[in-house]
Amino acid sequence: MNDRHVALISAFYEALGRADAAAMESCYHPEVSFGDPVFQELEGRDRVMAMWRLQLSRGVGMKAEFHGATADDFSGTARWTARYRMPSTGRQVVNEIEAMFRFEDDLIIRHHEEFDFKRWSKMALGRPHGLLFGWTPRWRQMIRERAMAQLDDFAT
Repeated sequence: MNDRHVALISAFYEALGRADAAAMESCYHPEVSFGDPVFQELEGRDRVMAMWRLQLSRGVGMKAEFHGATADDFSGTARWTARYRMPSTGRQVVNEIEAMFRFEDDLIIRHHEEFDFKRWSKMALGRPHGLLFGWTPRWRQMIRERAMAQLDDFAT
């Protein structure tokens, strides 16, 4: 167990819970990469932090509940719950997320999150879209493209 890396992960999620983007950014290596089922691959601290700032600005009433972390000298894991109201639909979302990390220079250089896309789409988008289409590759691609377009607009 590497207590410094556990503390780093904890500091990141505590900052997310406070919507403190500057504190979140201080946990990331300049060359960080981030991936999840929606924003598949983002490269560099500026781009990754633009995504987090977008999420914090859009997720109405965003609450991050951190459930704990484990880490060694090279990698770590964490579990957290995101609670927010989806701005486009007004629907309440409770998303259970598993995160994986890699470290370099005692900072997070790789941050990858996994969650159940179908379950998320049912909560976020409701019926019929999320329920009927949330599992289809075409629907997932449409959601991803829309999210990336929003990120591009937000970052400019």
